[in-house]
Amino acid sequence: MNQKSKEPFFHIVKRDVLPWHKSLGIRAAAIVLALILCAIVTTITTGINPIQVYESIITGAFGTVRKTWVTLQNISILLLISLALTPAFKMKFWNIGGEGQVLMGGLAAASCMICLGDKLPNVLVIICMVIASVAAGALWGFIPAFFKAKWKTNETLSTLMMNYIATQLVAFFTIVWEVPKGSGKIGIINQNSNVGWLPQVFGSKYLLSILVAVVITAFMYIYLNYSKHGYEISVVGESENTAKYVGIKVGKVIIRTMVLSGAICGLVGLLLVGGINHTITTTIAGGQGFTAVLVSWMSKFNPLTMVFSSFLIIFMNRGASEISTNFGLNQSYSDILTGIILFFIIGCEFFISYRIQFRKKAEKEEQ
Repeated sequence: MNQKSKEPFFHIVKRDVLPWHKSLGIRAAAIVLALILCAIVTTITTGINPIQVYESIITGAFGTVRKTWVTLQNISILLLISLALTPAFKMKFWNIGGEGQVLMGGLAAASCMICLGDKLPNVLVIICMVIASVAAGALWGFIPAFFKAKWKTNETLSTLMMNYIATQLVAFFTIVWEVPKGSGKIGIINQNSNVGWLPQVFGSKYLLSILVAVVITAFMYIYLNYSKHGYEISVVGESENTAKYVGIKVGKVIIRTMVLSGAICGLVGLLLVGGINHTITTTIAGGQGFTAVLVSWMSKFNPLTMVFSSFLIIFMNRGASEISTNFGLNQSYSDILTGIILFFIIGCEFFISYRIQFRKKAEKEEQ
């Protein structure tokens, strides 16, 4: 039997780095194919014109000025949490604790608003909130990092468990501070005095979190790609043994990076409590600490690409309510459409990194 006939019909070959315009074209083609498949699924399962469904999604996210601002604000929050988790993931430290770190930052902010609201001027209260929120988030990142650096504990399990501790702490203080007693919720904090409410930027209550997200995105891009700390994170992520060989203190890098991640998550908690909701609940993060894991990985730890990924997820989530109102379809339908689109986007990364080489073509190349 001919030896060549035993060879596989095709091989999967790793590509060289594609030019940015080609990789962008592959991603764009994936989105178009995903939308076509969504249209087919919509037509078969509901009989509704898919164009009308897409129009409703756009209306739900950007139909009015207020909807547009809320969508941008939600994008900024998800983006900030994704940026916070990215340094740890790039270091191969599986930080699943973003949710808890946000909650602790929010709890610290609420504590300052409630305990200091009638004792200090508004400016000092806000300064205390910023310091307390960042410190609380950093502490919640430091604890699992310390145990990982010191005793090689499993960071996935420890950061996940820290989420539950943070949730129960918020639940405990919700009962302590509940208004009125027996209601099981805190309500709007300092509603009459507005002490601890973060200032509006240019008269807009939505703009602060957006501006913070822009600043942190630029900072994280520079930090990861052009700083010494970013270089050390990359080396530790590639190989701890290599990092040790070149003189990098791995434990120090782990702790420093997780403190940074926790601090940014704590800042998000401050924005949610002091700038958006003006209260604290166990669900104030809305599960975005876990969604951010998907955003970070889907974007390959690129802060600029995360802007698009965050936009896509929030855009679909915001459009879900409009679909429900106009067509009587529940949240699950929107989740199906989102899942199809994300599947195509994640799947197209295979064709960016690899190519399929067929046997006949390979033989011609050899000749």
